Amino acid sequence: MKYILAIDQGTTSSRAIIFDKKGHLLYSAQREVPCLFPQSGWVEADPLTIWVSVTDVINEVLIKSNISLTEIATVGITNQRETTVVWSKKTGLPVYNAIIWQSRQSADICDRYNDKKDLIHQKTGLLINPYFSASKIRFILDNIDHGQQRAENGELLFGTIDSWIIYKMTMGKMHATDVTNASRTLLFNIKDMKWDDELCALFNVPTKMLPKVCPSSYDFGELAYLKSHLHITGVLGDQQAALFGQTCFEVGESKNTYGTGCFLLVNTGKVPVLSKYGLLTTVAWQIGNNVTYALEGSVFIGGAVVQWLRDEMALIDRSQDAETVALASPSGGIYVVPAFTGLGTPYWDDDVHGAVFGLTRATNRSQFVRASLEAIAYQCKDVVEVIKKETKKPLISLRVDGGATVNKYLMQFQSDILQTEIKLPLCLETTALGVAYMAGLYSGFYDSLETIKQIHKYQALYEPKMRSQEVNKLYKGWKRAIKATRLFK
Repeated sequence: MKYILAIDQGTTSSRAIIFDKKGHLLYSAQREVPCLFPQSGWVEADPLTIWVSVTDVINEVLIKSNISLTEIATVGITNQRETTVVWSKKTGLPVYNAIIWQSRQSADICDRYNDKKDLIHQKTGLLINPYFSASKIRFILDNIDHGQQRAENGELLFGTIDSWIIYKMTMGKMHATDVTNASRTLLFNIKDMKWDDELCALFNVPTKMLPKVCPSSYDFGELAYLKSHLHITGVLGDQQAALFGQTCFEVGESKNTYGTGCFLLVNTGKVPVLSKYGLLTTVAWQIGNNVTYALEGSVFIGGAVVQWLRDEMALIDRSQDAETVALASPSGGIYVVPAFTGLGTPYWDDDVHGAVFGLTRATNRSQFVRASLEAIAYQCKDVVEVIKKETKKPLISLRVDGGATVNKYLMQFQSDILQTEIKLPLCLETTALGVAYMAGLYSGFYDSLETIKQIHKYQALYEPKMRSQEVNKLYKGWKRAIKATRLFK
């Protein structure tokens, strides 16, 4: 058996990727998954559309590669986190749309629990925010017929996207999740490493709805729907998968993923570090009995800025045009604050909307596109500044991945504004690669973390070229723009 199949179910697409033993991406298939926007600030998706997209990409990648199931050693699943699905135990069908992690529709529910924020933070490492799953579960149960009663009767099951896919792949035999996804629900105690009865009671979520929590490297069951003897042996939330895929196995090693949002994680080792400055404490992974933790900063709108420029603003025809357009004119002193679904770390402001500052009669398309790209880098700097404050250590190097890393202007500006080297891996699909590594460890495809580290390669290094005085001036302008944006609600 020569290969690993990784399933990467993201916010806007599903992918199936086949890797060889050296971590080389050999074949891939992708399907877009449409998001639904029923009301302002709401983001949903059809869980069945997600499931169909997963089966489609698996079939396509197997056909394209001409690789048989008998040649594949194991399967890993990585997924958009916090996104919430509730389905009928009897029919296996969803009872409501999946509520996507970005959605703010459960904000009013979160407001009810503000007096419990310290308790929740101590147990989960998280903040009270509609970003996480608990309030989304509560919203669904409140908005379907007899939701609470059906849940208490054991008729309904909850899962993040990994659980939903596992359930469908095993034809209902496994209702399970891994520790990384469980740690993003507001219902999981990251110190005791189990569902927390007090938190479940607080949100009135019956524990019988919840999946079994397993280590990240574990046997999650057989791919029964394919009539194969293949097993799923690795599951990770997408950002933890990227941290693992970037081989950030040592304390202090960090990565930033530029996807729909941006997520910067730093390995903090075997003890959870509770943040005082708006970072999230999360489980990075569990292998056997060994748990590794991380600190995380979240930017809600990262690569989605480029989609906005293309689809809503019609300023570029294709996402890859953003770099060329941005470089067509000198910088225009503009700041774009893309707070389309609020602001994440370190502000955690759900009520703020996007804004643009510094427009003049001379402002042109190129300058607007450039400022939008720079906004991604500025938001990531906000996160890095908090991580430096929290860990009391400088950020010497940052490993990066995700779709937006193909934009060389963005990567150079990120290096400049952080005054830090940026390392770009050979395989940009580090989320899928990370869960392939994890699944491979359990199955014996890889014998150790050291073996994985030795095969990991980089393709580019960006080093800062901007003077620190210029960095300080630009960043000061960004902070003024943020302040003004938050005043206008």
